[in-house]
Amino acid sequence: MLDRTQPDESLDADGTSPNAAGGDADRTRRGWQRPLDWLRRARQFFVALTFSSLTRRIVSLNLAGLCALVASILYLSQFRAGLIDARAQSLLVQAEIIASAIAASATVETNTITIDPDRLLDLKPGETYGVPDELSGLDFPINPERVAPVLRRLISPTKTRARIYDRDGVLILDSRSLYGRGDVLRFELPPPTTEKPGFAERTMIAVRTWLNRGDLPLYRELGPENGNGYQEVQQSLDGLKSSMVRINERGEVIVSVAVPVQRFRAVHGSLMLSTQGDDIDQMVTAERLAILKVFAVAAVVMIVLSLLLASTIAGPVRRLADSAERVRRRIRTRVEIPDFTRRRDEIGHLSGALRDMTDALYNRIEAIEMFAADVSHELKNPLTSLRSAVETLPLAKNDNSRGRLLAVIEHDVRRLDRLISDISDASRLDAELQRNDTAPVDVRRLLTTLTSVANETKLGHDVGVEVRFEGAASDAFSVPGHDSRLGQVITNLVTNAQSFSTPGGKVRIVCRRLKGKIEIVVDDDGPGIGLDALERIFERFYTDRPHQGFGQNSGLGLSISKQIVEAHSGTIWAENRIGPANADGEIPVLGARFVVRLPAT
Repeated sequence: MLDRTQPDESLDADGTSPNAAGGDADRTRRGWQRPLDWLRRARQFFVALTFSSLTRRIVSLNLAGLCALVASILYLSQFRAGLIDARAQSLLVQAEIIASAIAASATVETNTITIDPDRLLDLKPGETYGVPDELSGLDFPINPERVAPVLRRLISPTKTRARIYDRDGVLILDSRSLYGRGDVLRFELPPPTTEKPGFAERTMIAVRTWLNRGDLPLYRELGPENGNGYQEVQQSLDGLKSSMVRINERGEVIVSVAVPVQRFRAVHGSLMLSTQGDDIDQMVTAERLAILKVFAVAAVVMIVLSLLLASTIAGPVRRLADSAERVRRRIRTRVEIPDFTRRRDEIGHLSGALRDMTDALYNRIEAIEMFAADVSHELKNPLTSLRSAVETLPLAKNDNSRGRLLAVIEHDVRRLDRLISDISDASRLDAELQRNDTAPVDVRRLLTTLTSVANETKLGHDVGVEVRFEGAASDAFSVPGHDSRLGQVITNLVTNAQSFSTPGGKVRIVCRRLKGKIEIVVDDDGPGIGLDALERIFERFYTDRPHQGFGQNSGLGLSISKQIVEAHSGTIWAENRIGPANADGEIPVLGARFVVRLPAT
């Protein structure tokens, strides 16, 4: 008996089935697998795009144009020049205000006035004794202790360096020496020791110098005794306002202005204001950073758009190339070229051209295969008959039997010769039509000549040929093509009509102009064409001649004619000429009719 008290091993400790848990895990795994598949396909797509030469060219050219535009904008020559001019004008206004404040802060060094007794005796009534204007400047020197607090309050918010020179160009006060509430540092500090810049910093300095240098002179720090070495200071000591733009060794633009400090039209000294080393460069750099941000966004958008554009070009082109490669390798199996003809662009035109070319190639291959099979079949029949006759000839017992066998051999040899000649002509036809250039063919002259030849050389029959032209001038019957091959078509149709006509009959050729086509109609008075033969009469090796012996015709004449007409973009068909109904209600057949239509020039 079974022990029903044993726990079911198919359940886990919590009573759930492991198969159920595994099913949940499988469903979870499948849920994660789908996004992973999409990501994998997207990665393969972008990898294929990345390794496409056409995609790389599209992205590179688009980015090159964008980089050239951004590089020209980053130069910012006009913006920088305008910024420098505005900064110089601002410094001039600021310097004039500060110079006026400095002049007002100047004090008299003594509380006494020297009086000249001789001058006093020479005074006239109404005149007063005062200090001459040309000497007043000597009595009002710039007091650094009084000017320093004013200078500090006016300079500190602007982050501008200010220097005051006396009338001799000696430095009196430098804003770099102001500390605390305006105390003046009376001694010179040694130049700070700076570390040698690294490679990255040297590169940035070189780039900045190349962008900013132009024709700007180099800025150098001069000693406190050499204020006249600055051109603007020298001009300001002469009572003129002046400004200069220079560049320092770090490639930073320095804008400096100098105005005279004067009171009562006397120059007491010079006030020189200059920007900090990175003042203007910070503004230009901020603009460049903003442009770089726009460039980064534009570059991402351009890359995405370029990839999308490349996907619409490189992807279809690659698919067309792969299909063409498969056509080359699998010539025996029909391969479909992708259809992009719905696109109204060059890719659509290329797809349509490749599809048409591939269809023509496969049709040509199939035609060659069918032609080879038909040739093999048609050659095998006379060869079989010839072989049987040759094998039977030694067994013939009398001359009559040997004569019949020799007649069969001769007939089969002539049939083989005729077949080989027609097959050779048919096989060369396509290559000849493709190789030779077309030229205007005078149909009137061609038909007239062929009719004359056919009437002069009646090969074993008494059937005449006549030609008539309708509905156009003499020079209107012209078609583009090959005159020899078109003559072969007419000759085949006329010979075929003569072979079915009764002796003494006529073959009538009518040529007429129908708008943009030339129509040639060949009528005979023969028995007509059977209904079953109307569809097969242009097939290769098909013949239906009950009145002739077997093997008298190769069956390639009408097939070659159709091939030539179609190569000239024309059409050919056969029909029966029908007469009026007789007393019994029957409609008689008056003969056969072949119609050829060719495009006119």
